[in-house]
Amino acid sequence: MTSDNNATPLIEVRNLKEYFPINTGWFRTTPLKAVDDVSFDIMKGETLGLVGESGCGKTTVGRTILFLYEPTSGEVIYDGKPIKTKEDIKQYRTKSTMVFQDPYSSLNPRMTVSDIIGEPLDVHKMYANAAEREERILELMDHVGLNSEHASRYAHEFSGGQRQRIGIARSLAINPEFIVCDEPVSALDVSIQAQVINMFDELQDKLGLTYLFIAHDLLVVRHISDRIAVMYLGKMVELADADEIYEHPLHPYTKSLISAVPIPDPKIARSNQRIPLVGDIPSPLNAPSGCPFRTRCQYATDACAESMPTFEEISSGHFVACHRVNEIND
Repeated sequence: MTSDNNATPLIEVRNLKEYFPINTGWFRTTPLKAVDDVSFDIMKGETLGLVGESGCGKTTVGRTILFLYEPTSGEVIYDGKPIKTKEDIKQYRTKSTMVFQDPYSSLNPRMTVSDIIGEPLDVHKMYANAAEREERILELMDHVGLNSEHASRYAHEFSGGQRQRIGIARSLAINPEFIVCDEPVSALDVSIQAQVINMFDELQDKLGLTYLFIAHDLLVVRHISDRIAVMYLGKMVELADADEIYEHPLHPYTKSLISAVPIPDPKIARSNQRIPLVGDIPSPLNAPSGCPFRTRCQYATDACAESMPTFEEISSGHFVACHRVNEIND
């Protein structure tokens, strides 16, 4: 959600829920609430960073808004048009795509680089003849810094960073407007991470792309994101501009995450007050009542157990879900 009236949302997500039925014994299933009533907008040309602990539902959000999972309920609106029918989804998939986390498992080992990158072109019939297909593949390889002689090689012959470049080239094949980047650098060496992040920035400027950038590394997210959303146990707990989240976090969970970010200056690092979390993240099969963070929150009261706080705008563009947000940030 945003309060910027001048920006135009490309993606609008409204009350999205993704529940997976889990067999819990003797003909009984329990819903695992991977994503539970999440709403947000992504503006045209911006990068929205999505952060949180492992298992909080970040990847499920990305896959559900691309309809790789069928939403349990809620609505996804693309460029002002709700996506409801199979035909809507088919059209939407010519404008949106995904870069997967693991470049080792997301590329078919039996296909050459040329065929991997060209597969979306084949599926959507986006060329008139073989020469046009090959020209487009070489153009995509050039976009991501791969040489034309790499086209006939197989994915296992490349390093992790090069494999991720192949995956990014594949995602660009259909000329998308919107890309979900699912932890695209977490499997890479730190030195390669910087190169790939900079490439995402350059591609965004060059091709006018809009990103949902999912990650758990807060330094990476701050570098690339215009706004940052924080998730905990399937719920959105805070959303604001990247600098605002870092300088003025309001939710206790966000404060704890920010306090754990490494600081390169040893003098500042020594004076930095860590806010450790107690306990483990609860199971989404048996989530706490009310606010999902209350079992680990030092500010929790009885009211936090009774109802889920509303995700509301505290200041311009800064949304928080916390019953005591005003008290604890005086």
